[in-house]
Amino acid sequence: MKLSRYNGSHYCVMEDRMFPIEPFYIEDLNSREKIKEIEKFCIENSDIAINIPKRLDPPVLPKKLLGVGLNYADHARETGQKMPEAPVFFQKASTSVTGHNHPIIYPDIVKELDYEGELAVVIGKRGKYIDRDESMEYVAGYTIMNDVSARDHQFKYERQWFLGKSFDTFAPMGPWIVDKFTLNDPHSLKIRTWVNGELRQDSNTNNLIFKVQELISFISQALTLEPGDVISTGTPGGVGFARKPPMLLKANDNVKIEIEKIGILENKVVPQGKKI
Repeated sequence: MKLSRYNGSHYCVMEDRMFPIEPFYIEDLNSREKIKEIEKFCIENSDIAINIPKRLDPPVLPKKLLGVGLNYADHARETGQKMPEAPVFFQKASTSVTGHNHPIIYPDIVKELDYEGELAVVIGKRGKYIDRDESMEYVAGYTIMNDVSARDHQFKYERQWFLGKSFDTFAPMGPWIVDKFTLNDPHSLKIRTWVNGELRQDSNTNNLIFKVQELISFISQALTLEPGDVISTGTPGGVGFARKPPMLLKANDNVKIEIEKIGILENKVVPQGKKI
């Protein structure tokens, strides 16, 4: 099942139509029976379906949005850093989250804006001290995230990652969540990013250094994971600032990220203050 949000309400996506399914809870994605029940409801109530709008809300509004740094070997190499011995986590502010086809705002105080296409894991069950072998039980499903980053703030000014990755609209997410039963192997998915139609990132999630199970188990030793929390698993090589010469984002650029079996997340970069 594909779960989307539009105008604050939840929808089930089937083919090119969306069906309202309120009330809905992220925990429902943990149950095959509940998913089948929702899909049956949608099939039997085709008269309430709507066409998929151009813009969608982010499919989830996480309390905790956790990113993973240097989780592809090619990305570690292109940045001149050693591959980590353990997962490197950072946080993005919840107010950075935006949806499919919503704008990425280019703030006036940012001079080096970059893209990072990533597979994101949506947590579906509360858990702490989770064993690696049981970790997938805590997954609701998967979506796409663009870990937009202000490199000048990330590296030069604050010398830390939080602010540089947490400006408003710096976490486009969507277009929907695909449940874990439909997508039962997150480690064999093509992941690609285009800027203005030019392919910039081209990899596969089988190149993740730390797999989804390891990430969930590791972070749960420190933090209680809750339904709706999101772990974005890291970006492959090809980011803008590491290219020679650098190929950073500009106003009016279009960023498209595609992950196999999930879909396409697309956003346009717009200058601060521009009416949209």
